[in-house]
Amino acid sequence: MSEIVTSFLAFIVAISVLVAIHEFGHFWVARKLGIKVLRFSIGFGKPFWIRIFGADKTEFAVAAIPLGGYVKMLDEREGEVPEQDRHRAFNRQPLWSRSAVLIAGPLFNFLFAIAAYWLMFSYGVPGLKPVIGEINDGSYAASAGLKAGDEFIKIGGADTQTWDTALTELLDAALGREQVDIEVRNTDGGDRIVSLDLRNAPDILDKGGLLGNLGLSVMRPRIPADIEKTVPGSPAETAGLISGDRIISADNQNIENWNAWVDFVRVRPDQDIQVSILRDGAEMKLQLRPKSVMENDKAIGQIGAYVRQPESVDNPLRVKVRYGPLAAVEHAVVKTWDMSALTLRTLWGMVTGRASIENISGPLSIAQYAGYSAKTGFASFLKFLAIVSISLGVLNLLPIPILDGGHLLYNAIEWVSGKPLSMAAQEVGQRIGIVAMLGLMSLAFYNDISRLFFNS
Repeated sequence: MSEIVTSFLAFIVAISVLVAIHEFGHFWVARKLGIKVLRFSIGFGKPFWIRIFGADKTEFAVAAIPLGGYVKMLDEREGEVPEQDRHRAFNRQPLWSRSAVLIAGPLFNFLFAIAAYWLMFSYGVPGLKPVIGEINDGSYAASAGLKAGDEFIKIGGADTQTWDTALTELLDAALGREQVDIEVRNTDGGDRIVSLDLRNAPDILDKGGLLGNLGLSVMRPRIPADIEKTVPGSPAETAGLISGDRIISADNQNIENWNAWVDFVRVRPDQDIQVSILRDGAEMKLQLRPKSVMENDKAIGQIGAYVRQPESVDNPLRVKVRYGPLAAVEHAVVKTWDMSALTLRTLWGMVTGRASIENISGPLSIAQYAGYSAKTGFASFLKFLAIVSISLGVLNLLPIPILDGGHLLYNAIEWVSGKPLSMAAQEVGQRIGIVAMLGLMSLAFYNDISRLFFNS
């Protein structure tokens, strides 16, 4: 229950902050250009909090449905406007002013992402060195000559200090169906160049995840198979496992570390396992039956237990990327630009069929990621906020009616033709935009529900 509460609260905080940033962009630029703002709302539906401020008596409201927001400006198309205020109506403004107000929302999302990345890089970003774990025989990774224990140094010329940056570069190569040169460091310390050919890789962005489809895995530190806690109602709790237990063997097979225990469980869904544990210095035996869950169309075993992380462990795979204040600015701007371009390429990949539409996430998945990042640490939550803020900025710039980008499209047509698009044409566009967004939201909810009930 605490995890659900954490995810919900982190989601509300994240969405509220990012929506407020977006709408403040519209609000601030509109006010600077002399446009009268009637209401600034965070959330949709009936407001449960309203305050009135300023000479214009602008309403600032918080509404019940926290999945968006809006800035309502004075506009003759939406009601009668007093003669003395008509010069401040949005529809009376020149084309450049209206466009500036529309662009301001997404622009503030990008500026927020830069600020979040700057703070994250200044604070320090913990991560794992991009060292490869197991390689699947016959996979794209194996064909390229990658080996277990190799560390990514550069992918396509870009430095890869952590798995985060390595994954970004690999995803970029996969979206472009490119042949990319990769510099890796061997286990003996020597460097070599391999070529990963993804030009004929139609399944590389299918369901299952990029690394799994490439045929490689992340090398993780080997820590003891100690139980931190169990999930209520899980097979681990039913079997009697408690915090502090150490798994020492299963079916008379020694368990040397947590990774070995996970591997042992995964291949035994719905099978009884005789487990030997060490509890308070005494050995005990338990019977455990992992539940069967689906992962990449394959049944795997899960027991519902968390590993205990050692309080102090010398982990050579763990790194912390940190820059000085000025250098962090440059890295923040570059990171925001790269992630914006990657988001666009991913969306285009879904349209063209190169990327699976199952990559679209809805509020349930976002809430899970929000909760996880909030629990992981300050830098992780900042990274989550930056990525979602970039996604909001990119999404709102798409030329879809009802979004900022759709209204910018109307303005572009007006600029080319010399006259505004007819109200009838705009209404048709609005209907098309609503249908498109409802379809996108339905797909996102379907993906969320599928992950929740079939992949967990």
